[in-house]
Amino acid sequence: MFRRSAVAALSGALALSALTVTAARADSGDGDTQVLLAVVNGGEPVVLGAMTKKTVTLSISASDDSGIKDAYGFLYHGSFDNPDGSAGPGSDTPLTCTPVAGSSTTSTCTASITIDPNAMLINANAGTWHIWTSVDANDFDYVDTENAGTFLMKRAAKLTVDASPEPVAAGATITVKGALTRANWGKGGTYSGYAGQSVKLQFRKAGATTYTTVKTVTSGTDGVLKTTATATADGYWRWSFAGTGTTGPAKASGDYVDVTTG
Repeated sequence: MFRRSAVAALSGALALSALTVTAARADSGDGDTQVLLAVVNGGEPVVLGAMTKKTVTLSISASDDSGIKDAYGFLYHGSFDNPDGSAGPGSDTPLTCTPVAGSSTTSTCTASITIDPNAMLINANAGTWHIWTSVDANDFDYVDTENAGTFLMKRAAKLTVDASPEPVAAGATITVKGALTRANWGKGGTYSGYAGQSVKLQFRKAGATTYTTVKTVTSGTDGVLKTTATATADGYWRWSFAGTGTTGPAKASGDYVDVTTG
């Protein structure tokens, strides 16, 4: 009883080419089998740089009065019928299902999925992804769900900082420069400037443990950052970016400025 047979089987690495998915009946089912929860990466966004592969866990919780026999799943971006990116074991390789302790009806089914951003992602894949799953019960009940859950796939960001002059007299003006860039997926490990973003300039006084926001600046062409501030004490200056729906957060390493008196 493989209604999922029309779903392309994937190797566990991302497939960029358009995947034609023509399930017999999307969101079909029979009996009382239920998908209770579908989660990727523990519910946290998947943030990927320009080169480094990342392995995440797909976890499906499902129940049936007869118990769960097996489950299948994959991840996709775009529409179910015509996704522009996909990942996961697909319809030929079942997830590993383990009954929940003390329950004869509910199981948690998992699979590890490795994503290579350089070889198998494009920038347009950043944003909301969906989880398809198909679950079979021991009594032949089943459920197919084309959107059992969602998660965010984000491009990693980087920040640089340079505060000058160093040293500087107390009360004088310093200039803080930097740049906000983010991963260019599929472009050979490169990062490109991220313009038009709100970035916080923060300061940590020498001997302190926390940074305080001084002002917020909008990144310019090529992600360039530049502003001025008043030097009042020895300490560290940095830029901090909260991230967006398509791009992860970033913080620059603090640049120390020695402030002289007298």
